[in-house]
Amino acid sequence: MSKVRTEQVKDANGVLLLDKSEGWSSTQVLGKAKSLLATRKGGHTGSLDPIATGLLPLCFGEATKVAGYFLNSNKRYLTTVRLGESTDSGDREGKVTSVREVRVTKRKVRKALKTFVGEYAQTPPMYSAVKVQGKRLYKYARKGIEMPREPRNVKVYELNLLSFQDRHVEIDLHCSSGFYVRVLAHEFGELLNCGAHVESLRRLGVGHLQIDDSVTLEELEGMQTVSERRKLLIPGDEALAHLPKVNLTSDAAYYLCRGQTVRASDLPTEGVVRLYEGSAGFLGLGTSLGDGRVAPKRLFHAN
Repeated sequence: MSKVRTEQVKDANGVLLLDKSEGWSSTQVLGKAKSLLATRKGGHTGSLDPIATGLLPLCFGEATKVAGYFLNSNKRYLTTVRLGESTDSGDREGKVTSVREVRVTKRKVRKALKTFVGEYAQTPPMYSAVKVQGKRLYKYARKGIEMPREPRNVKVYELNLLSFQDRHVEIDLHCSSGFYVRVLAHEFGELLNCGAHVESLRRLGVGHLQIDDSVTLEELEGMQTVSERRKLLIPGDEALAHLPKVNLTSDAAYYLCRGQTVRASDLPTEGVVRLYEGSAGFLGLGTSLGDGRVAPKRLFHAN
């Protein structure tokens, strides 16, 4: 096999910031991107509903090892909520379950939104990918089966009203991971006694990653070569820049890469950190134990 052909089948490594179009599932988008990048190993970082658009980081090659750490990142959304109609799914694709008169003012809308700012328990919707008894909730929902769900602690950092016109409420939302905008829309509508559902949803940010730095599938398809497309990939550690960076000595890196807990300076008291060693560069992720030591959590390669 020639050198050129070997390079063509080599897996890509890095994170692609994709601007997902409406109508695509996250899995469909991932499959298309893998084909365009001529790579086999890839994963997405948390699903976006087909009606949703916006930022969907996709991980390839070694970067798939950090895909799960995007799930715990804060998110920012731009969403439009339609008042007066409730649906079984909480968005416009669901079956309308009630239609009510809308008698609210902009002041009431703003006041209702303020009640959702802060930390509280939110129950996942039936139309979600949460597993109960080994099966996704949406599979039960499609059969008309209601399953008990455990509430989850979520947090809304910001919830700003951008416009209110003709039953449409446009909202800028900054929230924690695991937050369901469709649940917010439903509860918001009930608070206003008129019902509501998500009409449109666009993800603007994941952690420190922003939609302005993303690329669409159409733009990716428009590029002439695989190598040109792969230049858009950013390193896995750069994509996780919201995690603290910790430098290790060469000795500490040696033992850490063999599964041992080591000492390090400038460690946070807790949480996941990015680990580096001068000559080796990025080693992977570790967990601060709170006593000046760090344990390996997800390493990229042995030192």
